[in-house]
Amino acid sequence: MTTTGKQLFTTLEADGKLTVAIEDVTFPDPTGNEVLVKMEAAPINPSDLAILVGAADMENASYTPGKFVATVPEPFNAGSKARHGIKLPAGNEGAGTVVAAGDSDAAKALVGQRVSCVPGNAYSQYCIANAAMCLPLGDHSAEEGASAFVNPMTALGFVETAKRDGQDAILHTVGASNLGQMLTLICKEDGIGLVNIVRKSEQADLLRKLGSTHVVNSSDEDFMQRLGAAIDDTGAFYGFDPIGGGKSVDTAFKAMEQVAVSRMTEYSRYGSNQPKRMFIYGRLDTGPTILSPSYGFGWTLSGWLLTPFLQTAGGETVGRMRQRVRDNLTTTFASSYKKRVNLDEMLTKEAVTDYRKMKTGEKYLVTPWS
Repeated sequence: MTTTGKQLFTTLEADGKLTVAIEDVTFPDPTGNEVLVKMEAAPINPSDLAILVGAADMENASYTPGKFVATVPEPFNAGSKARHGIKLPAGNEGAGTVVAAGDSDAAKALVGQRVSCVPGNAYSQYCIANAAMCLPLGDHSAEEGASAFVNPMTALGFVETAKRDGQDAILHTVGASNLGQMLTLICKEDGIGLVNIVRKSEQADLLRKLGSTHVVNSSDEDFMQRLGAAIDDTGAFYGFDPIGGGKSVDTAFKAMEQVAVSRMTEYSRYGSNQPKRMFIYGRLDTGPTILSPSYGFGWTLSGWLLTPFLQTAGGETVGRMRQRVRDNLTTTFASSYKKRVNLDEMLTKEAVTDYRKMKTGEKYLVTPWS
């Protein structure tokens, strides 16, 4: 069976030239535990933007139908040396209908079903996916299932990681994001304390309506005081940060230390010995992570990625997480979209310069066949 369709590819050259273009592709027949999915919807997540646009100058890029060519400045281009000259697909996740399968029973059982999948090349009219990583959507639409993996499993992964480390409270530095809203609902359901940091009053209002009891606005003059009070009340000396660059982690550690010091009964020149841990799970700010260690010696900064977590979580845990997502796709794990674009439209200047801003509540959905 010969299957042809359109697919997006991104290529970065050694001179910093970034080319992202739609091409006609012939897709292979699935084998073994593989399935061929006719893609119907795929979100543009922050995790997709690194390979799509990264630090490229999109204002001065050259745009033609189904293609743009931009320049990635130094030192960002040098930092991407490993991908120079390699044509890569893009799109971590999406949803569509299985139209063909390999010879495994698990793959064959999915033929004709609409599934959510994580093929890594979801910006395409077809893709090959592993049947074991496909989530049958039942009566749910492709749009409802398109974002059923990255944000839901990440938010659940945070809670599972915290529980594994014996923590019963979490701090999240971008509380009003789509993922942050999911985390708010999960923590409420699971009885986990949560401190949400937001930047605007309307974001705080949104989270409070979802049931968040500890929301602090970084724009308020008494932000640090309120953040400390929230940490003191919940015991959230453990947090997650998708910003990466700048001082967001530093701010969290300082607030944690202020609370820890206030609880000390004796002075120590070394500060508190309260364990404090933050995980960076994204790079919304591609600049350096700025730390000014003045938070004792009990702090730890780590990276957190979904795939390594899933590899160590165990089959029972991952299966339970996946089932929870499917059972709550239109409630706890619902995603909303600002705009829907096809493959060609996602590469226009208007679209690119908008979705790369990664504004809260303004996610784009790619519909390859529209």
